[in-house]
Amino acid sequence: MSDFRRRRLIGWAGLALGALLGAGWLLRLDYRSKISSDVLDLIPRDERAPELAVVRELAAESEARVMLFELTDAAGAPAPVAAARKFAAELAKAPAFAQAVPLADATPREALGRELFAQRFTLLFPRWLQEREAAYTATGGDADRFSAWLATDVAATLGRFLQDPAALALQDTVPADPLLLVPGLLQRLKGGLALVSPTGEGNAAPSLVWAQIAASPLSEAGQAPVFAAIARAVEVARVELPGLRVADTGVNRFAAASRQRIEREVSWLNLASLTAVLGIAVLFVRGAHRALHLVPVVAFSVLGAWVTATMAFARLHILVFVVGSLLTGVAIDYGFYLYMQPPAFPGEDYWTKVRRLLKPLLASCFTTVAGFALLVGSELPLIRQLGVFVGAGLICALLAAVIYFATVRDAFLEARAFRGGQALPASWRRALWRTFVVLWLVALPGLARLTWKDDVRELEIPAKELRREDARIRALFGDRADRAVFLTRGRGIVEAREALENFHRWLHRVAPAAEPLSLGAVLPTAEEHARAVRFVRNAREFPEQLRAALAAAGFEAEGFAPFFEAYAHYAADAKETDFEPAARALQAKLGGPLSGLLHVGSTVTWFVTSVDRAPSFAPPPELNTVSASQLQSLNQIFARYRLSALRLSSIGLAIVGLGVFLTYGLRDGVRIFAIPCGACLGVFGVMGWLGQPLNLFHLLGAFLGVCLTHNYSIFSVTSAYRREPPPASVRLSAFTTAASFGVLALSGIPVVRALGSTVALMVLAALLVIELEHFAPIAKKA
Repeated sequence: MSDFRRRRLIGWAGLALGALLGAGWLLRLDYRSKISSDVLDLIPRDERAPELAVVRELAAESEARVMLFELTDAAGAPAPVAAARKFAAELAKAPAFAQAVPLADATPREALGRELFAQRFTLLFPRWLQEREAAYTATGGDADRFSAWLATDVAATLGRFLQDPAALALQDTVPADPLLLVPGLLQRLKGGLALVSPTGEGNAAPSLVWAQIAASPLSEAGQAPVFAAIARAVEVARVELPGLRVADTGVNRFAAASRQRIEREVSWLNLASLTAVLGIAVLFVRGAHRALHLVPVVAFSVLGAWVTATMAFARLHILVFVVGSLLTGVAIDYGFYLYMQPPAFPGEDYWTKVRRLLKPLLASCFTTVAGFALLVGSELPLIRQLGVFVGAGLICALLAAVIYFATVRDAFLEARAFRGGQALPASWRRALWRTFVVLWLVALPGLARLTWKDDVRELEIPAKELRREDARIRALFGDRADRAVFLTRGRGIVEAREALENFHRWLHRVAPAAEPLSLGAVLPTAEEHARAVRFVRNAREFPEQLRAALAAAGFEAEGFAPFFEAYAHYAADAKETDFEPAARALQAKLGGPLSGLLHVGSTVTWFVTSVDRAPSFAPPPELNTVSASQLQSLNQIFARYRLSALRLSSIGLAIVGLGVFLTYGLRDGVRIFAIPCGACLGVFGVMGWLGQPLNLFHLLGAFLGVCLTHNYSIFSVTSAYRREPPPASVRLSAFTTAASFGVLALSGIPVVRALGSTVALMVLAALLVIELEHFAPIAKKA
């Protein structure tokens, strides 16, 4: 057996074994659980910002699992209440739904009302007592006479209340509630506890259903099974109302659309990138069919990247694979450098050729991989995952190129002859070089005009139709442009309730016209609860004083026996530790739309506050309160990650530069490193002049661009000092890389466009420098 046949056999066997092992690993994966399209998975689970702990729990709990439905008939009019009840009942039967309630159904509010009435002394009495103490203090009365004043005040207030026609609806509760705890609560809440209310009156009111799914909306269980259950419920409801139409919105609709869109992008971006790369290769090389030898190099690069990344991380964001399509244009570089390098002498052995090219190949690969490896230290999961994905892909590309071309009998691909700049007159070449230098100098001041805009919405797939429908349906449920929802957190109920009190005080101070609505009107603070317990223990004369005051006001004291019996029971058993159990019992009774008002978790508890005419600025951090939308908080966090990425990138570039200087010395090292850095500064300077705001992914693109373009500097350094045009492999590598990233610039995902366009521009700028830098010396020689 000849040496070549033995080499081919061993090479094919090694490649086949690697392909089988990689394919076997990938085939056993559960991609639904392995790959995420959730924007929150781009944030570290151990994020130190406490507001993100709230967001993560909120995403897993009730708020994100809510779906909203609008029911209409064939003519577009609101569906009858009976149809809404039938539809909700069918949804509630489905395992995919935890609960479903027509908004017109008063059952959740009635259940909450019964719980509040049953716990009126524990929950409502403390705040009522605090308000009455404040009113008595304003009179300047003696503290020892407070209970007597309170009894007289209760009787007078009750008399005025019963003269109001609105009291007829609550007159049955008065014997058990002469303190008017429940009516006082309803007055503070201006009509009820629901944070959502249908618009319209009477027959014009929309027919709405509120539902909560059983699984996370970001999981497969929270999407396809839910949509199937909705379709079945619609069919059942149409038996009673033919022509029924149901419009809905929910986080799962956006998550499903995002996943489908990204999956399509992964497919077409990779296909388009491969097509563009091969098209350019065919254009620049002789024997188009021989360019197909480059395909295995790219295939093994992508395979190695997928296998390594899925092994290294329990869960990866799908954006990693979208951005990972860049490997098509980058991994092919090593194939070009090996395949297009002519033999140094006739009959040169393949391994002799490899040893001759080993220094630039290893310098190019491992300095770039070192830069990407540093990204593994990033706080941001996406950047860590990209570092592993691209770094592993580049190593696999180099190994695959070396092994595969050992199996090719004639491992030399001849480039087509292009005269390029040499076809231009010497004076033109000199003018082009000088013009380029001047333009670069003009671009540099644009760096001072750069602005940064870190917007978490740019991580999402645009879904304009879904967002319009979502806004329309949520408006029917009471969402308005001037209404904001805030989450106030604490490590437990006591701490969260205290934070809520501080937030409401701040809100009243900075926005007096704001109208907050929350369970803060129901649950007392721990201090108020403790004060109430002390009052019933110390003011034992109060019941008799109240009886006397009621009798003096013309009431029959015996008619209030239910109240005095309940008060005596409360006074006998009241403890300062009753507050938390009472709050948990209240949470258990929150059903339907009210279930999102309070969350008691293992690590964080929060209250929800809906605020009409809320201030436009965020509460200060010490209030432990954030907007439910979280956009501003997440944007600030992404700005912090950008600074962290900048530090990592700077260290990575220093490592790349050090590797270049150690390998090539000072003279060649300066020239090699100056080209990518100059291209980066020039591209960013132009962006500054154009007013293009930058974000984290422009920065990441710049880092990728510098790592990639320094490869071209390495492989063109010899020809540069010989005053020769750059090697054909460098031109071809740059054009294929620019094409690969240029395809990313067509993506529908804003951050992918930012990364793709940045790298493509940097690659083209670096290639232009390499092409032009020898013009002046050639012109002088001519």
